[in-house]
Amino acid sequence: MTNEFGAANLTTPRAATQVKSDGPPGAVSAISEDEVARLFGAALAALPPEPRHFTLYFKFESDALTDESSRKVPEILAAVTRLTVPEVVVIGHTDTLGDPGANVALGLKRAMSVKSVLVDAGIAPPLIAVASHGEADLLVKTRDNKAEPRNRRVEISVR
Repeated sequence: MTNEFGAANLTTPRAATQVKSDGPPGAVSAISEDEVARLFGAALAALPPEPRHFTLYFKFESDALTDESSRKVPEILAAVTRLTVPEVVVIGHTDTLGDPGANVALGLKRAMSVKSVLVDAGIAPPLIAVASHGEADLLVKTRDNKAEPRNRRVEISVR
């Protein structure tokens, strides 16, 4: 906090100071959790929940999920259905094998296959945004034309 009379660094959790229009900020002190709840409880309760993130992996040159990733789908569905009005973002990725343009298409195909699973489970299609990064956003940095299973993925954000 800074004003024309001075400054106070609020760098720790629950740090607080009093500010007057005619003097520097007061001493910094920590306020209790109870005081935070009293002052800001309504605002904190109105915040949306933190987003949940999931990563699903795919078989080589395919839009078919690995067996392990297929087993994660119920957890994703539960996260989506717990929310009153969910927002789901599904982004497809590939490794660097093949043509970059074809990889964008494959990433989109992977993202669309995940969207289909979610829609088939009852999630309304307009709640799901889909995109592809192809090989542009590698989880594991590799040289060009390198197979890397961890880059063949779809990242899902649910909030």
